[in-house]
Amino acid sequence: MTVGDLGEFGLIQRITGRLRQGPDVLLGPGDDAAVLKAPDGRVVVTTDLLVEGRHFRRDWSSGYDIGRKAAAQNLADVAAMGARPTAIFVGLGIPRDLPVDWAEQLTDGLRDECGLVGASVAGGDIVGADSVVVGVTALGDLQGRAPVTRAGARPGQVVAVAGRLGYAAAGLALLQAGRAISGFEELVAAHRRPAPPYGRGPEAAELGATAMLDVSDGLVQDLGHIAEAGGVGVELDPGALEVPEVMGAAARALGADPLDWVLTGGEDHALAAVFPEGARLGDGWRIVGRVTGGRGVLVKGRDPGRGGWDHFQ
Repeated sequence: MTVGDLGEFGLIQRITGRLRQGPDVLLGPGDDAAVLKAPDGRVVVTTDLLVEGRHFRRDWSSGYDIGRKAAAQNLADVAAMGARPTAIFVGLGIPRDLPVDWAEQLTDGLRDECGLVGASVAGGDIVGADSVVVGVTALGDLQGRAPVTRAGARPGQVVAVAGRLGYAAAGLALLQAGRAISGFEELVAAHRRPAPPYGRGPEAAELGATAMLDVSDGLVQDLGHIAEAGGVGVELDPGALEVPEVMGAAARALGADPLDWVLTGGEDHALAAVFPEGARLGDGWRIVGRVTGGRGVLVKGRDPGRGGWDHFQ
C-alpha cells in the first residue's frame, strides 16, 4: 500500500496513532496546534531540513534510520544550548507512491529518538512532493539555566568534546566507495543513526561552560564558529583526538587519513564546549584544545583549512 492509496487524512491517523506524548505536551496532534508547558518562561527553538539525495538515500538508510537521524540532529542542537529537549514538530513532504510502511518506520524512528530524552513528537504537517523532505523543529526547556551560546569563549579556557567524532564521516565514505560493510558496521550505523550525548549539554551548562555547539559540520569548522563569535582563537591538540582501531582499519581500506574524518567529518553531533581552566569535568568529556588570543582554529600551529560541510560549496 502507498500513501496515495491511503490518502492524507488516513496517513495522518495511521502515523499519529504510533506516537506517545510526554508530560511536557498538554495537547498533542489532532487539533490546529499543540499546547506545551513552558515552566522556565523561555523556550529554546531550532529547526533543520533533510532532503532525499542530499542528506540521505533510501537505498542506504531505512525509514526508521532517517527518522532517528532527523530527530537527533535537532535534539542535539537543543542540548547544545544547555537545554532539555521537550518536543519536536515534523513537516513531511512525500511522493504519493511512497510505501505506507516506510512512513510508519520514519514515525517510529522519530518517536524512539525523542524517547531517549523524554521528548515527544507533538505535531506537524504532510504535503505531496517529488522526493522525501523532512523538516523538524525542536523545542527545549532551559530549566532556569542561562543558555550556553557560541560567543563566550575566552583566552586561557579549555576546549572539550563529548561524544564521537569521525564515525559518521567514515561510514559515509564506506557507503560512497561501495565497500563491503562487514567489519565496519559500527561506522555505517553511525552515519545512519547518530548518537548525540544529549545529557552532556545540560551537564556542561551546570559545569560552567562558556560556549558550546554540536558538531554537525566538522570539528574544525564548528569550532571556527565559536572562535569567530568570541573573537578568539582555538588551538587543537591532535594527540588528544581519538582515532579508534575500526576507523583506522576503514581508512587503510580506503586509502584515507582517519584524522581527516575526526577533524572535518560532520553528522556525529558530538558536543564541543569551552570551560574555564580547572573546571572539574567528568569522564564523558575529553579536553582536546585551548582557547587563545589569536583568530581561527589551528592544529599543531597550522591552519588546517575550513574543511567540513557547506551546502553551497
